[in-house]
Amino acid sequence: MADNLTLGMTAPDFTANSTFGPLSLSDYKGKWLVFFSHPGDFTPVCTSEFVAFAQAYDQFKQINTELLGLSIDSNPSHLAWVNSIYEISGIQIPFPIVVDRIGDIAREYGMIAPDVSTQTTVRSVFIIDPDQKIRAILTYPLTNGRNIPEIFRLVTAIQTTDAEKVLTPANWKPGNPVLVPPPNTYAELEERKNNAEALGLICNDWYWCYKKQGSGEGNE
Repeated sequence: MADNLTLGMTAPDFTANSTFGPLSLSDYKGKWLVFFSHPGDFTPVCTSEFVAFAQAYDQFKQINTELLGLSIDSNPSHLAWVNSIYEISGIQIPFPIVVDRIGDIAREYGMIAPDVSTQTTVRSVFIIDPDQKIRAILTYPLTNGRNIPEIFRLVTAIQTTDAEKVLTPANWKPGNPVLVPPPNTYAELEERKNNAEALGLICNDWYWCYKKQGSGEGNE
């Protein structure tokens, strides 16, 4: 059930048609995936989002991340819409849009809007890791477009914490200092208090310490 989808769970697999032909979620195993739904083709907010995703696509590719859209519109509608975007802007949509006419995938992922009279999908975002685990879930209202740089930033932050065994602070951006997890024992606390500089740390207190990304305590 959609209500039971939480962080750390395996993303439900599916096979469906798309603007790139038949595909399955499992086709993306080994890559990071931003799987997102949109309320409808030929709508202004969704169009602006797809243009923004397309413009950022190469950046996502550089961090081993693919994009995958979905709505309950038909494949002819999807194709006509992406063609319209190209004719108007010269921008091609370089990632597939899944066809979910019955809404089975959207319901499984909790993407169906509960507060409208006709079935439609909300602006959901699922960040899925190479092992197909759900790492983040974001939901935006129908009226407001997503911030694509923030989605990119969040994928990068999760990748950084996975690779370096660190934490990222508020408003973190790639290249900024990261946070070191707090000590687990009093001996570790004392070591950090007395030797922060030698450990490559800048500490406000024993539990609140920063270090340069890619160096020092917290890495394996």
